[in-house]
Amino acid sequence: MPYYGDVAMMQEAVRSVLAQRDPHWRLTVVDDGTEPGVPEWFAGLIAEHGPDKISYERNETNLGITGNFQKCLSLVTQPLVTMIGSDDRLLPDYIGTVRALMRDYPRVCLAQPGVEVIDENGEVVEPWVDKVKRRVYAPRFRGALVLGGESLAVSLLRGNWMYFPAICWRADVITEVGFNPNLRVVQDLALTLEWVRAGAQIVVSDTVCFQYRRHAVSVSSERAHSGARFAEERDFFLDEAVKMDGLGWRHAARAARLHLSSRLHAATLLPGALRRGSRNGVRTLAAYAFGPTRRGAGGSAAGSGAAGSGSAGSGSGPGSAGSASSAGSGPGSADSASSAGSAGSIGPVGSAGSAGSARSAGSGSSATPTRGPAR
Repeated sequence: MPYYGDVAMMQEAVRSVLAQRDPHWRLTVVDDGTEPGVPEWFAGLIAEHGPDKISYERNETNLGITGNFQKCLSLVTQPLVTMIGSDDRLLPDYIGTVRALMRDYPRVCLAQPGVEVIDENGEVVEPWVDKVKRRVYAPRFRGALVLGGESLAVSLLRGNWMYFPAICWRADVITEVGFNPNLRVVQDLALTLEWVRAGAQIVVSDTVCFQYRRHAVSVSSERAHSGARFAEERDFFLDEAVKMDGLGWRHAARAARLHLSSRLHAATLLPGALRRGSRNGVRTLAAYAFGPTRRGAGGSAAGSGAAGSGSAGSGSGPGSAGSASSAGSGPGSADSASSAGSAGSIGPVGSAGSAGSARSAGSGSSATPTRGPAR
């Protein structure tokens, strides 16, 4: 759990780990803040539960979101890892659910279980962004479904329907690539697509066992209202288009250039920017929502306003950006790697090759789900 932000929400997240029915977990917390009393609170938990179950450390200097994410990855010791947000909550069967998925589908790189969204008060809600994720972009299935290849890339590039803090990863996969230090908003999607291009497969489940906190005070939402996140997103999607073209994945490249859900997101924020009287925000959002789908002659994204992404160094936002808990020994999760099925920029991927067909029914069992808005 990379921690920074609200103490009470962080304590809720930690208690949700302690309440797991499956005891095969270890919680590592890396504190990137300065809130008083937090080290003492964790000292009490460690005394009660033991250092083999809980470890805690506070950074001497602020590392920022991506820096702290990366530090958490450097501390992974188990074959499975989840980066739980410090404002999210696990339901009691989370650990058991994801361990079973990784055992039943040992050749996948990650498991995405079912998620419900909660607000600042911990109440289950379904904001517009999550309705679109579920009803328009996410695959439709029952039970579990294995996805991979260009169809998965197209799906995620149309709209990122996954919830990064809820994903259980094979540790060797997530630690090999890590997070791009130049990204602050789309680092989770960037990491996932690295492995999709390299031939990895994933398993998704409809078993709801994770509560994702969505509220206005996150880094991604703050940068969205200013238009800053979309400079990062435009460059990211156009870079992805080039990479997909390099694989001959033309449908995925087209989806990356269009980045339709991301553009729609920007368009929905325009009225708010107008009400705030933010000229720069209006200009950036409008250019992104309605601008060209290719780079200009100078190499930067045409119509994007500012190029480049925020650096990872300055104050990280609340845990809505995802963090790390869990994953004790997961049977079958540490298989030896086999060669990736698709030509990619990464080396061997343990999940490459066919992962067997998943239990599925309903309309979405072809691995070509339609896609949802980024975060």
